[in-house]
Amino acid sequence: MRKKLNIGLVGYGFMGRAHTNAYRQAPKFFDVPYDLVLKAACARNQDAIQAFADNWGYEGIETDWRALVARDDIDAIDICAPNNMHHDIAIAAAKAGKMVLCEKPLAMNVAEGCEMVDAVEKAGVPNMIWYNYRRVPAVTLAKQLIDEGRLGRIFHYRAVFLQDWTISADLPQGGASLWRLDAAAAGSGVTGDLLAHCIDTALWLNGSIGSVSAMTEIFIKERQHNLTGKVEPVKIEDACAFLARFKNGSLATFESTRYARGHKALYTFEINGEHASIQWDLHDLHRLNYFDHRDDSLVRGWRSIHITDGDMPYMDHWWVPGLQIGFEHSFIHGVADFFQGVASGKPAHPTFRDALETQRVCEAVLKSAQTNSWQPVGA
Repeated sequence: MRKKLNIGLVGYGFMGRAHTNAYRQAPKFFDVPYDLVLKAACARNQDAIQAFADNWGYEGIETDWRALVARDDIDAIDICAPNNMHHDIAIAAAKAGKMVLCEKPLAMNVAEGCEMVDAVEKAGVPNMIWYNYRRVPAVTLAKQLIDEGRLGRIFHYRAVFLQDWTISADLPQGGASLWRLDAAAAGSGVTGDLLAHCIDTALWLNGSIGSVSAMTEIFIKERQHNLTGKVEPVKIEDACAFLARFKNGSLATFESTRYARGHKALYTFEINGEHASIQWDLHDLHRLNYFDHRDDSLVRGWRSIHITDGDMPYMDHWWVPGLQIGFEHSFIHGVADFFQGVASGKPAHPTFRDALETQRVCEAVLKSAQTNSWQPVGA
């Protein structure tokens, strides 16, 4: 009989649903060596969290995360709360001996992130940050191809993450659904929300970044705040673009905005190497575009690889070749990897320490934009 592991979830929004679905589905498709029990969900709004718990099958609820962390019948705390809550919940959970899974970004800033890393490592508890795009099979395959040396020396990395949902000046800031526009809750705008995904993927695929040069812009300077009812200054950036030098000598461009009309979630990256190039698009996430200059000139050209065969990352757990999977499956893969890692003693990446490197890049980007200068990425 498998050991039971009880999950305590903080938050019930978009990510709360995505994570909970993953806890339910992962054991059905992967060899997860534990029985995962949805023990309790937590949020301040009792009626809302009760409805969420009833719908998703949690055994109980809490309205104070401290009470959830203090419970003896909780083994893992999953943090799906706003960014300004990550630090306190993660440290308390680590001190209580709980496994800790946390939504991205790691923290509000590097100082908080360092304290979180220290806490989980001192406690010796398994930990992971939900940078889920690593576990899209096409992106995982890109990592495999790079590690096999198929691209050769890397020259260029470019990534964009474009949205358009904040263009209206009438959109307020703050509150339950719009906390990402409130600096007190989010810490930063597109840098920590969208570019953090691009940066994590880039660090994983292409290694560490040495320095950055960035620019940011706040297009609408004031918005009404949902919590105070007052028109207040907007302090988070709506757009960010930066240049980067990787430590392997390659050059990079990153761009993100919430003001790209026509784009709801356009995340793409392209990597150009000595021998080959790869390109991926979230809108076509089950495909990886690949060009290899070593092909015979008569047939040389970009190919679109359909990531569905059983020898491709994760796909042996899903359907027959030709039938694809989607966004939600990246979280299912994360659950499977994390708990297989708990059983084997091998961490599932990105750990808190991995995510701290992304936090350092984000902080250097924001400092560069403020000072109008190249900034080194801190060690």
